[in-house]
Amino acid sequence: MNEKRYFTLAEANALVSELEPLLRDLQAMKCEIQRKYQKLQEAKLAVVGAAIVPDDLFFTEEAELEFLVFSANSLLRQIQSTGVEIKDIDTGLCDFYSIQNGEEVLLCWRLGEPEILYWHGVYEGFIGRKPLD
Repeated sequence: MNEKRYFTLAEANALVSELEPLLRDLQAMKCEIQRKYQKLQEAKLAVVGAAIVPDDLFFTEEAELEFLVFSANSLLRQIQSTGVEIKDIDTGLCDFYSIQNGEEVLLCWRLGEPEILYWHGVYEGFIGRKPLD
């Protein structure tokens, strides 16, 4: 685990433009993983009860799925190595640790927002978001 990184608002906002394409790629990978997994499960159910099923019948599909998961995890680690905490891949919700008025807080940004506009306490979460002053 990386050491906690603290961001100024300017530093966090500068990272937002780098995060956007990475998060979109991560979202696309997650959708593709879910789609391939569902398709694989359906194919496996279709052969249940078949007299003879070769051991390697689903090898290619399983290998592709495994590679996608590996790629998504690598991308996730790349994003996390910046010090950003991804709270929700589906909505692109990210937090950046910061010190405001001597207190540890989280600057809160969601994919689609032009810049960081909100913050919340460490234990408040998304529902506790407040507009930046």
